[in-house]
Amino acid sequence: MKFLDLADGGQQLAPLLSAHIDSTTLLVAVPPGGLPVGAAVADALGCVVVPLHVERDHDGVRVELALEVAGRHVMVIDDGVETGTAARAVVAALREAGAVHVVLAVPVCPRDSEVGLRQVYDDVIAVTRPLVRRSLRWHYERFA
Repeated sequence: MKFLDLADGGQQLAPLLSAHIDSTTLLVAVPPGGLPVGAAVADALGCVVVPLHVERDHDGVRVELALEVAGRHVMVIDDGVETGTAARAVVAALREAGAVHVVLAVPVCPRDSEVGLRQVYDDVIAVTRPLVRRSLRWHYERFA
């Protein structure tokens, strides 16, 4: 399955999320690709999505939380999963800060990555779960 662009990925993801979101759920987006996905989810569901501060480099992934998440239910929105490295770093930071329930919501999550992510997230919601892991660019007609 290919999405037109990141916003299309968010529009297709949104209907899968409505049953998992209530007024106490904090929705956060992982930049850069998670921002347009999150914006489309916010538009479709009439909610607010807050960007996370995530840095990636050759040393790994660093997450800085500028929000209070202790005791909260948090939904993490991103453009998809390849290896799951960023998704694992995000959930670790959220759990360390006291989040009690963390869900990952993405348009694309390969089945082999999902298995490991289900061990650290309370749930993983994806529009498509391909058998073969590919670059996220492959799943979008326009990936920018």
